[in-house]
Amino acid sequence: MAGKASATPATYSPSPTGHRKKRPPTLTDSDWIRPDGRTVHQCRPAFLRTGAVNSASGSAYAEFGNTKVIVSVFGPRESKKAMMYSDTGRLNCNVSYTNFATPNRSQAPEPKDLSSMLHKALEGAIILKSFPKTTVDVFALVLESGGSDLPVITTCASLALADAGIMLYDMVASVSVSCYGKNLLIDPVSEEESYQDGSLLITCMPSRNEVTQMTVTGDWSTPKIHEAMQLCLDACSKLGKIMRTSLKESASCPHD
Repeated sequence: MAGKASATPATYSPSPTGHRKKRPPTLTDSDWIRPDGRTVHQCRPAFLRTGAVNSASGSAYAEFGNTKVIVSVFGPRESKKAMMYSDTGRLNCNVSYTNFATPNRSQAPEPKDLSSMLHKALEGAIILKSFPKTTVDVFALVLESGGSDLPVITTCASLALADAGIMLYDMVASVSVSCYGKNLLIDPVSEEESYQDGSLLITCMPSRNEVTQMTVTGDWSTPKIHEAMQLCLDACSKLGKIMRTSLKESASCPHD
């Protein structure tokens, strides 16, 4: 691996919202304890590295807790498929899981759905007119699935695009929140996702304060979804700074 990153993972937890930590409705004798020991509004440490695949135009590796992803970017290059002339470029995204990414292969999300969602999240951030008649291919491989897979995939893919020199309006950062009773759990792990009542995922361009994708499942009250959105946007802003720091550190380190 040619790229370098900080030895210590960085944190990007959102600022406290002023709400007291609440106990889940099914637990009355003890405070809420998450499987990995975090508080409800605390994100997992983020470890990011660029230049993970030497043969690619750009690449990145991301490790958020037990969720580990590597993304390779190839292009811009002439499309292998015949296509009519277009003054904008084309983006292809592919997400796949290793056979050992989940304890049970049937537990892995449908790669086709994730590939489509990744495409939607990234497309709005890429200046497609900067590479007309050509294609940029993004290949994301989940090495280990530990929860919040899509946000980690999207964040890692954005970093890989920047590493490849693809012109972007801004990098994109992605964070999700799970709703369990009256509690909002940011950056949920697999166990928390399995019993969530609902989920909200936001992908945004932090410097431009623009959302490129928002996905909501389950039933939400208006105040609760507003609180969840603010948590995600705050965390995305801090995660964006970590991503920029990772790029700067990579650029300042000589490659072998």
